[in-house]
Amino acid sequence: MNTPENSVLFDVDRYGVATVTLNTPDKHNAFDDTIIDILKRLFIDIAKRSDIRIMILAANGKSFSAGADLAWMKRMANYSFEENLNDANNLAQMLHALNFMPQTTIAKVQGAAFGGAVGLASCCDIVIASDRASFCLSEVKLGLIPATISPYVVAAIGQKAARRYFQTAERFFAEKANQLGLVDEVVDLEALDNTVNDMVSTLLANGPEAIQQAKQLALDVAFQDIDNKLLGITSERIAAIRVSDQGQEGLNAFFEKRQPQWQKVDKNEGQ
Repeated sequence: MNTPENSVLFDVDRYGVATVTLNTPDKHNAFDDTIIDILKRLFIDIAKRSDIRIMILAANGKSFSAGADLAWMKRMANYSFEENLNDANNLAQMLHALNFMPQTTIAKVQGAAFGGAVGLASCCDIVIASDRASFCLSEVKLGLIPATISPYVVAAIGQKAARRYFQTAERFFAEKANQLGLVDEVVDLEALDNTVNDMVSTLLANGPEAIQQAKQLALDVAFQDIDNKLLGITSERIAAIRVSDQGQEGLNAFFEKRQPQWQKVDKNEGQ
């Protein structure tokens, strides 16, 4: 049986790639308040680390995550409103920490992702799934709603699709998730690791500060009016990064036909 100490695994390699792995395969990686707290603290700590450039969210076993743990749900049923509110706030804070982590985040989804696990995937910048992956917003089957994950799921699949799948709790598979915008790439299960490694190599070839600023840019300009204020903000940002050390290095490397100093060795090399 897994203990809280090894229910979530954490590793950072020499390239600055962190891997957070859900590690309760006997429970289909369902999460409870303890695992949520571990994930929240991990995500907050990763966000503060300048040596980490990318975070991969993965899971051991056949399932990515079954969502809420049944024993935890049973306990919550006996909680007061205030206790439920505190519990939900902790989950909401964990999702917020993941969604707004400055590093690039990749979800590697090998199997079923139900309930809150769809929220985890929605919070990641890039989702790569195997052709055996499936997804289900199953809350209404239990008389509940996907409340804390809803902002991220709606951002990922759009309001129209969310209105359907929030209400029907239909199970849909990786290809459909790709069509909806939840999943970016669907590959054979056997190719999942290499596909994630290829994506990591692509990201490591780009400027570290530029990547973080580009992610923040996407978050900041989404749904904003294209007015003089926004024009000014975007102009200031490109001007600032052009004159930054990294911007200067990138431009000089391009014109001098050499690699910029931040580029790393391909992660697939030697595998």
